Order: sequence, then structure tokens, then C-alpha cells
Amino acid sequence: MTPSGGPAREGTHRRAGWSIDESGGGRTMEERRYGIAVRLDLPLEQAEARVREALGAEGFGILTEIDVASTLRQKLGVDWPPQKILGACNPQLAHRALEAEADVGLLLPCNVVVAADGDGTVVSAADPLAMLGVPGDPALQPIAAEARQRLERALRSLEEVASRPQEASAQASAATA
Repeated sequence: MTPSGGPAREGTHRRAGWSIDESGGGRTMEERRYGIAVRLDLPLEQAEARVREALGAEGFGILTEIDVASTLRQKLGVDWPPQKILGACNPQLAHRALEAEADVGLLLPCNVVVAADGDGTVVSAADPLAMLGVPGDPALQPIAAEARQRLERALRSLEEVASRPQEASAQASAATA
């Protein structure tokens, strides 16, 4: 069963449509109600390793890790496609946010989801502007904006890295044709 109560199909998830990439890069970043997402033509394990690297390059460490499929199988006997929730934290941004509003810890860390999707992987990140907008404290807005920019750069870097093997393969095919 899906979260909405409908039947789950192997390797599929209910997803909104992908947005058009205005940069001309050919890849897309999807805006979601509470976050942003990219689809990578990589297996889950490779995508997760690259996600960890990309987040690290933007100053995020992984504080928590939840294997959703394993947890649902163990606790409920439910089969779910492979999916992990990574709790990503940028210590400098978290510190600034906590100084502005001590209770903001309830909204931390930034969740990043790595989920199998057919023969690829979807990487989604919660939008800090949405999450830190909950308290309504204007002092949190610039911190949330910086966190979002860092997460966007991390996700865009995943798109760039994932597209390189395909470009190299296409160039090799063209050279032998």
C-alpha cells in the first residue's frame, strides 16, 4: 500500500511532474510543495554515496539515517521500495538558527530522501524555507534561504556528475560511428 492507501507498484512512487530546466542543461530540478528533487540515472547505492559527498561539499554532515524500507518491513510487514531518509545538518547554519529561536531544533535537521525509482534514483530535500517558515520568525528567513541555496547546489551537482558518464558514453559512441 502507498501512503495514500492505494496499491504500491514495484519501484514506483506517487510523484509530481518534473519541471522544465530553464538553464538549458537538459536536466531538471523539481519544485515540490515542501522541497526540491532531482532524478538521477544511477542505482540507489551510487546515488546515496554521491549525495553524501555533495552534501559534505556544502558543509552538511549526516546526523541520522532511516532505512524506510527495512523499518516498514520489520515493524509492519510492508514491502516498500528502497528509500533512506538522511538527516543532514550544517552546524554553522543550525547554530545561527538556534541562536535566533531556541525551539527551532524541533524542525532540524534537513531531511534528504534517497529513493529508488525504476532504474534510477530520486533525491529530495526538504525546503528549509518551508520548514523554518513554520515559526514565523523573520530572523530565520536568511538562514533558511542560505540552507536552501546550499541544498540546491548539492542537488544540482548531483545532476552534473550523473550526466557525465552518459555524455562520455555518447561521445564514445559518436567517435566509433
